[in-house]
Amino acid sequence: MTPPVRILLCDDHAVVRAGLLALLGGEPDIEVVGEAGSGEEAVALAARLGPDVVLMDLQLGPGIDGVEATRRIAEAGTGHVLVLTTYDTDADITRAIEAGATGYLLKAERPEELFAAIRAAAQGRTTLSPPVASRVMARMRSPRPTLTERERDILGQLSQGLGNRDIARALFISEATVKTHLGRIYEKLGVDTRAGAVAVAKEQRLLP
Repeated sequence: MTPPVRILLCDDHAVVRAGLLALLGGEPDIEVVGEAGSGEEAVALAARLGPDVVLMDLQLGPGIDGVEATRRIAEAGTGHVLVLTTYDTDADITRAIEAGATGYLLKAERPEELFAAIRAAAQGRTTLSPPVASRVMARMRSPRPTLTERERDILGQLSQGLGNRDIARALFISEATVKTHLGRIYEKLGVDTRAGAVAVAKEQRLLP
């Protein structure tokens, strides 16, 4: 008899974890071996329990987020990470997949889709929710955005973690000019956060 797929749940909402626990409890070939309410806890439990699959939310409150937790678990090889989230922006998807997530599922999916994705993830196979797959394909088909030399400079400073004031000083321009360029960069890359801009820029090799 094939042993059940061992699952570690990571979500900062106890009610969500309880719902998943009840849902997965009805599947004889799936066993929840642990629960984590934070990214740090998920990393530690994955190392201790060695689950087949870590079901990971992206937004986890204080501490490291789901993407960083995914990266640490993937690098340690302590379980395949299947993202289960409500967020489907290009930046979130890109960051999670770059961090090493095996699959990316939305919480709106039917239970049967979740069960199938868990079984696939346990074997190292990728599963993406249809809306996520569509976004990934669209991104792959679309031409790389064209950034001006100044926008590339600012993106390079951004990737080093500098704030607007420090970027302005480094490039001898005003903070207002930095903000204007950032707005254009976000628009071209289809993101709305600094982390998202850096993630997409790395993915599309736009950084100097």
